[in-house]
Parts: sequence; structure tokens; C-alpha cells
Amino acid sequence: MTDQPHLDEEALAELQDVMEDEFDVLIQTYISDSSDRLATLKTTLEAGDMEGFSRCAHSFKGSSINIGVPRLGALCRDAELAGKSGDLAQAGALVARIEEEFRVIQARLETLLVQSG
Repeated sequence: MTDQPHLDEEALAELQDVMEDEFDVLIQTYISDSSDRLATLKTTLEAGDMEGFSRCAHSFKGSSINIGVPRLGALCRDAELAGKSGDLAQAGALVARIEEEFRVIQARLETLLVQSG
């Protein structure tokens, strides 16, 4: 897991080139959606809804990988698998790690927005 970078600088640079003026909106939308997904991971876990948890983790994984945050994507993949296997303890530990990693990513992406704006 630790071999994954927080940010895939190359992927983000490509997105910035492709999205141009819409890059900031894309990043802000990702941050907002990710906050919602994190909240959903917590509520589905608390409710014992492992199917919902797994679906949310899968969605979070895809958006994270697409935006260029591979470490968070890998954590979400692990959470998805924990949800599929019904491993509540593992899922709970992963939510804490996802939340921690998201805080790092959010700060770095917001810094990127300031630099690009």
C-alpha cells in the first residue's frame, strides 16, 4: 500500500491539460463527492449494510483512480473486498485509513487548485 503515491502527478497534469478551465470544477466535485462517499461508508458500516458499503467503496475506488489519487483508490479497493467478505473489523479499520488519506489528498488537491488558479 505504501508504495502507492498520494497523488499521481502525471495523471493530474494530463487531466489539467484535457479539462483546461474545467479542471478546478472537476477537482472540487471530486472533493465534494468523496466527502459524501466517506460519510456513506461510515453509515453503511454502522448499519451493517456490507453490500451498500462494498458498492460505495467500489465507486469511491473508481473516482479516486480516475482523478489520480492511487493510494486512496487502493484503500477503497481493500474496503470493497472487506465489504464483499463481510469483514466488519477490517472494513472499520479501512474506513479510518480512508478518512486519514482523504484528509491528506484533500489538502494537496486544494493546494493544487490555488496554484492553478
